[in-house]
Amino acid sequence: MFLKTVLADGTAEQAVLREMKARAAGARGDIEQTVRAIMDDVQTRGFDAVCEYAEKFDKQKPYLVGRELLERAYDSCEPGLIAALEKAAANIRDYHEQMLAKSWQWQRAPGETLGQTVRGLSRVGLYVPGGTAAYPSSVLMNAIPAKVAGVGELIMVTPPTENMSKEVLAAAKIAGVDTVIAVGGVQAVAALTFGAGFIPQVDKIVGPGNAFVAAAKKLAYGTVDIDMIAGPSEVLVIADHTADPTYVAADLLSQAEHDRLASAVLLTDSMAQAQAISCEMERQGKQMPRWDIIRESVQNYGCAIVFEELTDACRVADQVAPEHLEIVTAEPREWLPYLHNAGAIFLGGYAPEPLGDYMAGPCHVLPTSGTARFFSPLSTDTFLKKTSVIEYTRDALAGYANDIIALAEAEHLNAHANSIAVRFQEETEDAES
Repeated sequence: MFLKTVLADGTAEQAVLREMKARAAGARGDIEQTVRAIMDDVQTRGFDAVCEYAEKFDKQKPYLVGRELLERAYDSCEPGLIAALEKAAANIRDYHEQMLAKSWQWQRAPGETLGQTVRGLSRVGLYVPGGTAAYPSSVLMNAIPAKVAGVGELIMVTPPTENMSKEVLAAAKIAGVDTVIAVGGVQAVAALTFGAGFIPQVDKIVGPGNAFVAAAKKLAYGTVDIDMIAGPSEVLVIADHTADPTYVAADLLSQAEHDRLASAVLLTDSMAQAQAISCEMERQGKQMPRWDIIRESVQNYGCAIVFEELTDACRVADQVAPEHLEIVTAEPREWLPYLHNAGAIFLGGYAPEPLGDYMAGPCHVLPTSGTARFFSPLSTDTFLKKTSVIEYTRDALAGYANDIIALAEAEHLNAHANSIAVRFQEETEDAES
């Protein structure tokens, strides 16, 4: 069969997990040494180094993309595409406004006021890949949550290709990107990390890129923050006998076409369903322009596992912790309590993964390669900084003074204890006299 199919047992399940881990390792490659040299050079020599690498790799020095170019790009796009981008932008904005955290204050007891301020980061860099592919949807998905969060300045960097994508520039205008700079690759990440010439240092770098860009972001972490280290795309579908094989096959193919390292996995309780979906994937796939990529992806990282019970399928799904998880069953919501680890969960036959990629509103920047066990999707939280606020009156502090002093002295931090004691020294002396 086109989609290799096995009956569930411990060996089959572990084989899937091993393949996923090997896929992630293969995607990273051995490139860190090259990337580190460029990052160090930019940190040392600044803008001169950025220009040298830009001319070497992009054949063009960095430059600012003016607002008039964004306007021309917007005007030159097909009206139908602009309408779709505007609709997607509105949905993304609406969703993220609902989840925006706000500053708060709480009086625990008289004289004890506690709280938290929530503010957007001052400056964020957004990396947008160039090359043959253009992803205006990723511009919206990264930029709009940042603007909703209140980021002070959003700087987009993208390679200065000969034919810079008008769709990407139009999306930058729609999303409200403040500055667009034509510079790409490791040198762009390095410039945003350390600051170089007219490219300022940012607080955080987000956005997808190739393996070199991913390695650069990893090395940047600590000097600035990053969103996550993204691996190849993946989808896992849990389907029962009621699922339409045509729909499920199409959804699995939609991820397999991303690249040769993409993963499409089916978990089901029906061998007949697994076979029907496999046949349908081959039929549909052969009609796709990216059939060669699809075929290699499915052969290397695609599979179907047939379980006796879907509860076991949910258990394996939690172990895989996929980027995208579709539940296509008679009652999809009933399985939600069993599923804890996924970047995004799609319920039912009419919530396919591309709906999340483009239009529903939740961000399509999701944890991959099993990191959904501890990472969350990109959202407004990605762009917020939270600060604790503590305010006590003298009487309120007095109620805790002896406890704080006891804890500080137990840790041999006598200056800490003294910081409390001096505030009540007169009372102590009066009591002693």
